[in-house]
Amino acid sequence: MSIKILATQGTYSNNRDMSAHSTNLVLWFSEVDKEDVYLVGEKGANLGEITSAGFSVPNGFIVSSHAYFNFLRENRLSEKIKHLLSTINYDRPESTAQVSEHIKKLILEAQQSKELIEDITQSYSKLSGLFKQKQVAVRSSATTKDLPLASLAGQQNTYLNIKGYSNVLLKIKECWASLFDARTIFYRHEKNFDHFRIGMAVIVQHMIESDKSGHMFTVDPITNDKNKIVIEAIYGLGGMITQGQITPDHYEIDKKNYYILQKKVQIQDKMLKKVSFENRIIKLTTPIGNQQKITDEEIIQLAEIGKKLEHHYYFPQECEWAIEDGKIYIVQTRPITTFSKAKSEKANEPSVRHGGLLLKGAPASPGIASGPVKILQNSHDVSSVTPGEVLVVNHTNQDYSRAMKKANAIVSQIGGHTSLASIVSKEIGIPAITGIENAIKTLKNGQVVTVNGTLGEVYSGGFINGDQKKELLTPKHLQTATKVYVNLSETVNSDKVAQKDVDGVGLLKAESMITSIGIHPKKILQDGTQKEYIAKLAGQLENVCRNFGQRPVIYKASDFKSNEYRNLIGGKTYELTEENPLIGYRGAFRYIHDPQVFYMELEAIKIVRNKMGLKNLWLMVPFVRNVRELIEVKKIIASAGLYRSPSFKLYMMCEIPSNVILLEKFIEVGLDGVSIGSDNLTTLMLGTDRDNSEVAHEFDERNEAMLWAFEHVLKICKKHSVSSSICGQAPSLYPDMLEKLVRWGISSISISPDLVESAREQIARIESNL
Repeated sequence: MSIKILATQGTYSNNRDMSAHSTNLVLWFSEVDKEDVYLVGEKGANLGEITSAGFSVPNGFIVSSHAYFNFLRENRLSEKIKHLLSTINYDRPESTAQVSEHIKKLILEAQQSKELIEDITQSYSKLSGLFKQKQVAVRSSATTKDLPLASLAGQQNTYLNIKGYSNVLLKIKECWASLFDARTIFYRHEKNFDHFRIGMAVIVQHMIESDKSGHMFTVDPITNDKNKIVIEAIYGLGGMITQGQITPDHYEIDKKNYYILQKKVQIQDKMLKKVSFENRIIKLTTPIGNQQKITDEEIIQLAEIGKKLEHHYYFPQECEWAIEDGKIYIVQTRPITTFSKAKSEKANEPSVRHGGLLLKGAPASPGIASGPVKILQNSHDVSSVTPGEVLVVNHTNQDYSRAMKKANAIVSQIGGHTSLASIVSKEIGIPAITGIENAIKTLKNGQVVTVNGTLGEVYSGGFINGDQKKELLTPKHLQTATKVYVNLSETVNSDKVAQKDVDGVGLLKAESMITSIGIHPKKILQDGTQKEYIAKLAGQLENVCRNFGQRPVIYKASDFKSNEYRNLIGGKTYELTEENPLIGYRGAFRYIHDPQVFYMELEAIKIVRNKMGLKNLWLMVPFVRNVRELIEVKKIIASAGLYRSPSFKLYMMCEIPSNVILLEKFIEVGLDGVSIGSDNLTTLMLGTDRDNSEVAHEFDERNEAMLWAFEHVLKICKKHSVSSSICGQAPSLYPDMLEKLVRWGISSISISPDLVESAREQIARIESNL
């Protein structure tokens, strides 16, 4: 098999002047790269990036988000749409659906400008070739697509096998209109996204008539094992995987030597294929559907491409691929947003007992949960789902989204790692299993079951903890001297997390809240919209603090690196391009040199504490390089009217070697607590990039040097009666490490929501032995 490298439309320097094309309506793949997300969306930016890098990408052009915003302005649609959105009763799905139809009708009936029509038709002619009209894929590329823990995957439309000028122009408008589908409007409302801060670019790309297609993950998406590549494959066009209508073949490959570790061949009874000028679902005979979908040679060649993509981005990737006439093409790549540093190479069942095994399928989202079964035969029944149920469906689409967010777990008869069941479950932190063909027949409504998303197993009954026969639905909270806090990256689902057996929030990250607002803070200051910005930030903080009652919520102030800040609207104006943002302009240094941005965060904290009366909100300062920086930051905090007290405690992240070495001097300045940031500390102490596959195997918190550092920090904290914590998954993944931390006197651990119960049980056993 050959891997085809397509010729591009020209070259485009990474060191270009952005103004040279920032207002262009249409751009070729070769004219953009990964820095252009807010012009062409993440999908478009990545297609440009990998085209220039020499990967096999079907050629095409992108109608930029400027064209979309111009279209709204030229047709005076924004005010009309804002008015319609203001009439929605979000408690009534039919209200959202009715408004959605009105908005989409406005967009589809409005006129595209002559300039835009000319640019698109000329580009389509160039893509098609002389006197031809090529079939293309018209694909949406939202400008805030796949934000961390705020995935918009599957919420905008893609159209395949489109031919002719008028059809391309129409489908571009339909992509724009898909920004206002009912489910998408509701999603943005839930996430507090401004409807008009999200733009839409549209990709027009040479259509690959794939004989086979699928997805590839350059780490195991369930266990986060960095040594594996996982590939899913089907016959025909790939849309049926994402829609969850087919359970794909599943292959696992050793990333180092490309040895095929596992092959799970599924029965495929239908495929999506172009027939004449339309896409049709074609039935497959049993002998064909039972076959392995791609050859071993194709599996290995895909794995080689996946490893090169990961190396290019220095981050694990999820790719969409297609094979046409024996040639492999990459049609999309993006970072794995649910990837964490966890090294769960052995997905061991949690140490609980349960009833017998009922069903086994493909793990789709890790974790374990119990609840009564709720079978949904179709999306019309979603309103009948009540919180805490185990949702059992044939397959999922966006119409199930509201129901999925109420569920304790999801079981789907059809689907794979990229089905909506998997995507949504990972986002909200609940277990999910796909590919269980007889789930609806086997399970009964109201039957209590336990779902183990890590192993892909469903058991009868709820959890049984040791000799205590009690359902997980009414758990008895264990009492431990070592507190168990939770890390929160977003605020929307904090009510569910607060119901868990947790003592508070040990790390509430500012970054996702600021990302949901979407605008660089310095642009906020320039535009004079500080009050709105502060109000939105305070609202999100209030949500978490109210949900956790009297339990502490430790807010880690913003610690965007410059490359992350550049992705916000206006970011490129205010942020320099740094060679190594990890150790660049960030944390306390940024607060000192740009205090007005930090003051906005402090003002939001004051509103929540003083006006709303939520005194459980505390503050943690990240990335403090030296004692002088801590002194200066404390002065800024005091000048804003916030002072340390029994109800307002000040923490510092311990994530730089200097924090460990000079900890006593930091404490002398005045701190109530220290939280070890094990990710950054391990990276900087061992000089190892955990996201670089070439050296990632050296990243290990159990390294002798790291254990010395942890013990040193905990002993110093104990000596000075300062609280100590660690935020990261390592303590819950490595029982021997957790035991050492407890023996050394750690005050608390702070971990992801899905690991809370197992960590609490481990701590209880350790403390009992001690």
